[in-house]
Amino acid sequence: MKMKLYIAAFCMLFVQFVYAGNNQGAVAMPDSFSADAAAKILKQGGNAIDAAITAQFVLAVTLPEAGNLGGGGFMLVHKDGKNDFIDYREKAPLTAHRDMYLDEQGNVIAGKSLYGIFSSGVPGTVSGMWLVHQKYGSLPWKTLVQPAVNLANEGFVVPEKLGHFVNYYLKKIKRKNLHVNFADHFSQAQTNTLFKQPELAQTLIRIRDQGEKGFYQGKTATLISDFMKKHGGLISTKDLAAYQAKSRTPVMADWNGYQVVTSPPPSSGGIAIIQWLKMYEMKKPDQHLEHNSAPYIHLLAEIGKRVFADRANFLGDPDFVNVPQAELISDQYLKQRAKGISLTKISTTEKIKPGIVESEQTTHFSVMDKWGNAVSNTTTLNLGFGSGMVVTGAGFILNNEMDDFSAKPGVANVFGALGGKANEIQPQKRMLSSMTPTIVLKDNKVFMVTGSPGGTTIISSVYESILNVTEFNMTAVQAVNATRFHHQLWPKNVIRHHNGLRTEVKKQLTAMGYVLDNRRFGDMHVIVNRNGKLEAGSEASGRGKAIVLRAAKPNLFK
Repeated sequence: MKMKLYIAAFCMLFVQFVYAGNNQGAVAMPDSFSADAAAKILKQGGNAIDAAITAQFVLAVTLPEAGNLGGGGFMLVHKDGKNDFIDYREKAPLTAHRDMYLDEQGNVIAGKSLYGIFSSGVPGTVSGMWLVHQKYGSLPWKTLVQPAVNLANEGFVVPEKLGHFVNYYLKKIKRKNLHVNFADHFSQAQTNTLFKQPELAQTLIRIRDQGEKGFYQGKTATLISDFMKKHGGLISTKDLAAYQAKSRTPVMADWNGYQVVTSPPPSSGGIAIIQWLKMYEMKKPDQHLEHNSAPYIHLLAEIGKRVFADRANFLGDPDFVNVPQAELISDQYLKQRAKGISLTKISTTEKIKPGIVESEQTTHFSVMDKWGNAVSNTTTLNLGFGSGMVVTGAGFILNNEMDDFSAKPGVANVFGALGGKANEIQPQKRMLSSMTPTIVLKDNKVFMVTGSPGGTTIISSVYESILNVTEFNMTAVQAVNATRFHHQLWPKNVIRHHNGLRTEVKKQLTAMGYVLDNRRFGDMHVIVNRNGKLEAGSEASGRGKAIVLRAAKPNLFK
């Protein structure tokens, strides 16, 4: 009898172990605090969405240049074999208008959409996290927010890179004579010192205890509104009460044996990377292109010219403009777009127009759980430390996302991206974004979770990471650390790149007529699932951390 019980117990433990698989999950995060907190949630039995919510709130404390309560972003979710996209992008306030950043002569006022209280859209982060928790969360909301409360209350030791960035921004404020209050709240955030944020802790406690109402109504909403009135900003209690995150249908396309699941408008990135990947497949020569060779970089730069021409003309908030999404990623349309690409010559920038159809501080993280669910989340204040304005009494930094609108047709924003009527400012409208959280499926199972910060360079980082893994068989760590490059139509023939391009490649590109700009961009966090074995990589140049969790083998002799 005892032998039968032992055999039954062994079989049960064996089944449980096999069901859990070799991996319990993985996280690839922009800092160690968020990585450790998210991993702990997975260990507690939380799913990928739970871990992502915890990471989002922790980053609002420990990565203040981009993690946020006062900004917004996009979350792509793969849950139980189905896909969803949570749009928590900021909105223009009710009193915003098309010409709000122009002077009497109709010229754009330099810096007005970038610094100070007038540059902020209505924040969407808390609403986004609340919506995704209502739809997919498994652990209690309070459990997921509490780690951020603890870090704000008890403090955290400031990493060296954050300390350097804070000091750089403090010097920038003085140099540019910016009228912001950043220094009042963050001058004490010095390298290797304990930094506490009691006002932020109280804001997080209200969110923990009251959900999204703890931010968009009540004391926090009053603090934001009063702060806006005092400094001449636009966001009101009516704006806050009206804000709602939205669930949208992801952009999906079959490509090279995979299914790419990515970000729909108001992201410009999802359509862009599918255009890039499909045109690459259409135009690559029969012989294998060497990774980061001159012909490889040139081909992708040529595609980029066409992608960014379409971006400027067609893309905006789909609640306000009709985006011809299906047409822009159709094979028929892209074959026409790719016709003018030469594998040996640079197209004339001025002649690249949109196709004809019918009808730099952001942050990203990736999560996958033991059930095969995944989250790709990109969130931002726009530039590092956003508007530079911290809500007095609430302790969080406000975004400067209004710069992502087109202040005037044909005038580039801070990332050099041109815009037109589709992305002009209108009340309650979401500004166009380059954030591109993406999940790649193989046979409807998650193969890759990817994303990056970096303004318009996000799109290049994402599609190159996909090619790195699928075309060049790189591991997650290799893919995030591989030398990247970026071209976006304007500035004319400029290729921005990381260190690492070979000397002969740079000579060949220069001889073709390209201008090379050696400036690093992005901070990738990628998970790859190779036949059930997870890999996770966080780019070494940042302060990120990647963790793969293993299922513990059962102790049969307890």
